[in-house]
Order: sequence, then C-alpha cells, then structure tokens
Amino acid sequence: MPNLSQPSRRQALKFLASAPMLPLGVMSVSSLLTACASTGGTGAAMAMGNYLSTAFTSMAVPTLADPAAMAATTVGSSLNVMLRDGSKQSYKLAYQPFFITGDRVSDGKGGSILSGGYYDILNKPIIDRSVAGKERQFFSDCPDGTSLLQLANAKVSGVKGKPVFAVVQFEYTTRDQSNAEAYGTLPSPIAVLTLDQDQATGKLSLVSYHNVDTSSVNGLWITCGASLSPWNTHLSSEEYEPDAFNTGDKRFKAFSKNLFSDETVGNPYHYGHLPEVTVNPDGTGSIAKHFCMGRISHELVEVMPDQRTVLMGDDFTNGGLFMFVADKAAQLSAGTLYVAKWHQTSGVGPGSATLSWIKLGHATSKDIEKLADSIKPSDIMDVKTADPKDASYTQIPFAGKTNWVKLKPGMEKAAAFLETHRYAALVGASLGFSKMEGTTVNAKDKIAYSAMSYIKDSMLNGSGDIKVQGPQSGAVYALNLKGAQKDRAGMAIDSDWVPVDMAAPAALIGEDLATPDALGNISHADKIANPDNIKFSEKMRTLFIGEDSGRHVNNFLWAYNVDTKQLSRLMSCPAGAESTGLQSVDDINGWTYIMSNFQHAGDWEKGLHDKVQATLDPLVRANYKDRFGAAVGYLTADRSSVKLG
Repeated sequence: MPNLSQPSRRQALKFLASAPMLPLGVMSVSSLLTACASTGGTGAAMAMGNYLSTAFTSMAVPTLADPAAMAATTVGSSLNVMLRDGSKQSYKLAYQPFFITGDRVSDGKGGSILSGGYYDILNKPIIDRSVAGKERQFFSDCPDGTSLLQLANAKVSGVKGKPVFAVVQFEYTTRDQSNAEAYGTLPSPIAVLTLDQDQATGKLSLVSYHNVDTSSVNGLWITCGASLSPWNTHLSSEEYEPDAFNTGDKRFKAFSKNLFSDETVGNPYHYGHLPEVTVNPDGTGSIAKHFCMGRISHELVEVMPDQRTVLMGDDFTNGGLFMFVADKAAQLSAGTLYVAKWHQTSGVGPGSATLSWIKLGHATSKDIEKLADSIKPSDIMDVKTADPKDASYTQIPFAGKTNWVKLKPGMEKAAAFLETHRYAALVGASLGFSKMEGTTVNAKDKIAYSAMSYIKDSMLNGSGDIKVQGPQSGAVYALNLKGAQKDRAGMAIDSDWVPVDMAAPAALIGEDLATPDALGNISHADKIANPDNIKFSEKMRTLFIGEDSGRHVNNFLWAYNVDTKQLSRLMSCPAGAESTGLQSVDDINGWTYIMSNFQHAGDWEKGLHDKVQATLDPLVRANYKDRFGAAVGYLTADRSSVKLG
C-alpha cells in the first residue's frame, strides 16, 4: 500500500477510531479516502470511486480448547477492501447485539417493553404459568427475519444522529419454563426497532422498540425468514401452514387458545400467507397479509428488480418452487401464481434440471381473504389418506405422505390459493423439494439462488419428479433468469425474471461424513451444511449463507464471492443455535451492514452434541438466560484492526 503522509494518517485514524461498521458504502469508503486525500500526500490517489472489491478471510472452527467461543457468538474473520490503486484496507470483524430477547428495552414513551414478548389478539401479554410462583410473560428465544431500512421523512425523539429502523420477527419459543415444548403454540410477535445511527462511525444504538399490532390480520403463524422489498417494506412469512383437513391438530388448537383464549376460534386458512410490514416515520408499524401469493410454507422471499416478480422458498416436505407475478409494481395485492415443473437433467449429487412453469391462477388478496373467511376445506376438495379405490380421485404426494384428492366443481381458484400444495400436485407440478429455504438474487448476472437446507426424503424417492443423491447436508442452487417464457398452456409469462434451470455450484454443496469428526460434526466443517438464510450483496458480489444445521455442532455464517468462488466462514453461532435474521445492506447513509441473529442456543441434539454438551451447557445457560434468550444484532468492523500503512 502506498505510504500516507502523517496528516492523512491522523485524519483517517480519527475518522475510524471508533468505527464499528463495515466501511464499504459510498460514505464509509469514499469519505474515508476523501478524508485522507483532503490533507494531501499520496492518499490523494484514493479518491471517490476508488473502491474495487471486497474479500473475507475465513475463521477457524471453534473447539473445546476454547469452550467460551463455542458457547457464544464468535467472530474470527476479517474483511479486506481492495482499492483500484492496488492498496488494501483490512478490518477484523466482530458482532454487536442490540439486545438479548427477554431484556427490558425502551418503548420510546418513557417506559420499557419486553423484547421478543408475546401478545394475544387484544394486545395483552401472554403469560407463562407453567411453573407456579414463576409466572412471567412469554418471550421468544427464536428471533428470525430482519429488515434494516431508512425513511426520508423519519422523525423520532431521542435520536442524535440519523434514525434507522429494523423490523424483527420472532419465529417461535422453544419451550415454556416447565421445559414442555412450545413450538408453534404462540402467535409470532413482530417489532420495529428505532436505531440511532452515529454518522461518524456508523454504529447503531437501540432507541425504542415498538410491538406491531397484528390483530387486524388475525395474528401471525410461525414467521421465519424475511426480506426487504424494493419499495422499503418488510416481507415476512408464515411457514408450515396448518392443515385445514386435520381438525385434531393439537398445536393449532394451542395457538388458537393462546391467541384468542379459545382453541376453536382460529381458522387455518388465515395462516400460511405472506405478511408485509410498513414502517411509519415515527417508528411504529402497520401490517397487511397477502392471501393471493399461495398458502404454502413461506420462507424468505425475494422480489426481483422489476418489483413484480417474486420467488418464494417453500420449507416443506414435498414442497414446490413457486413464483408470483404482481399485476402492478410494488403492489402484492393482486397477481398470478405459478409453480415449477422440474425436468431432471442429472441425478448426480444434488442434481440439476431445466424448469417450466404451470399457472395456478390469478387472484386479488381481498378475494381470497373473503374465501378464507367463509369456506370450509370440504367445500374445496375431498381428501383421503388411504386409497379409496375410486378412479375419480388422484393420488398426490403431500407432506411426506400420500393423499388421494378430488376437486369439487368450480373450486379451482379456492384450491390454488388456499390448498396450494395439494392443488399444485394435482395439476402436475413438481412437488418434490425437501426443505427449500431462502431465496435471493444476483441482479447483475440475472441469477437467483435457492437454499435447499436438507436434500432428503421427497428429493430422493422421486415422489415429486425429483430423484437425486443428496447430500443431506444440503446445497444452494443457482437459477438462471430469463424473459420471453411461456407457461405450460403456451401463454406468455409477463416477467423478464423467470427461472429456467437449476443446479448447485460445487462450492455450495455440503458434504456428509461417514463417521463424526473429533468434535461430533456429521457434515464437513469446512463446507456449508444445511443452508437456510441467504442474501446477496451486489456491491460486494458476495452471497451470504446462514446455516440451520442438525449436522454441525456450531452453525456458521458464510460468505461466498461469486467471482473468485471463495467460501469464507465469518461467524460461529452458539452451539445448538441456528443462524437467522440475515440481511446484507449495501448502503444506509453510506454505511454497509450485515444483519445477523441466532435462535435456540443450547438446543442439544442427541448424537451431534454428545461430546460437547456437558462442557457447554452451563456456559450457554449463563450467556442466554438459561437458554430462553437469543441475540438480535449485526456484524461490525473492529476498530482496533484498521490498517492504513
């Protein structure tokens, strides 16, 4: 790197002395370099627009040689910023939480609120009464989808720098205080955080926490991954939609009891949709639920640059690849729903295929919501779980099992949007994916990415057209996007962002181990395992990948550079925890952010954690509220490692 004059060096050090943020944005790189140039010297060569690329170094896998590193969020990676003059700046990365769920935080009104706390349909706290004498409000140990955003007209008291907002959703809580399973039995909370962005450092500080009122959409069901829409709203998710034909579903009854104080009130057709949260300038939020995008196991969705085409993950056994094309840009309230047909070209490893598309129907959200309010499952179709020996029924795969279904006359629209999995299989779509999680897009290259967390069950047995080898460790598929495509009926698809094929790059395929390694991993520790959250940074040309693995002792956050093909381990989550809440934000007031949460620390799995549990369990409990807490936060650049010469 060229030598800098002493005044330039001091100027840059002053600028970065307390900078915790990734210095990659317009201000953070260019203003730093302009600051260097403003005092003369060879730093003048580093002017605006000199940024070239970024690369991440990879951290080692934490081991029992340092148990504390395995029991907490640990970052041992670095970020290298390359400039066009051949110089490089390196930053050691670190993790900064806003809070641990269960913390009391400011409500912005002079009081406090429980972070991750649960509320019923009347917005009253839901109380955990499972242990007499220890009654307390339920709070989540599973924060998930997060969207960092800014508003041009934002105005919130208590902000000294510039207001920035984060929408955070909480997927579920693992257990109650008696240690009884609580998964899916509570209505998912969603909150708007008002953050104070320090303009000298990029640091974000929590100012207030607003719990969004979800009563207008009948509460939320198991909100998992999320994304920021191009029009600056938070696109949420409701996964594992309750089966409307399963009237004895104990989990859904418990959910209804906690939400409505009555286990019979909840309507399954109100859940399994895509909620959208709009942040208001005062740090509050409002919510809508889109009923016209298919009732599936919604995961992290991605809106293409046309602001109309939406690719959707479907975290399901016998799931499908679904696409929605909105009638109007930036409005998801009406449009056409499609599902893919997999035409396999290779069954080796994770396999590959070309894709064609089947139109399921066109609808408005209001029309489908009206149907959801009034229709019964038996009005739509007849479903049998044993062979009725009747040719008028069609055999289909459903949720890892077999159904026999017969559509009622005139019920195509209701079936397409309320019984989407069954109807898609009925009309011949490839309902064979095993755990399709996050989706994201590399707009420059017109490539979408789809995380297949586990390649197993329905992807191996051919029940939904797919018959590949694996691995169970999963893979991230790349999907080329093109225009001028037609659906199966020969009708034009009104989008230039239609996936036409699907294959996994070699570096993004996990590797199963025949025998566990010394730590207990059953997937190769230096390769991804069970990818879940994925986000792409256009500026960094990097695909970020968060794991939800029952095969790695610690789950990791990875960075994959699509140009150099380098895969780097950035962060290790506490043992037993899943990496969630991933978002890559290239520029907010010049600063670049990588948002990251984790959930259910110390969720020990027999076999996988046998070698570490005894050592790590007390440490995890001490760090995270006896395993009831989890972190919401972001990756930062450690100020102590800035290298200027």
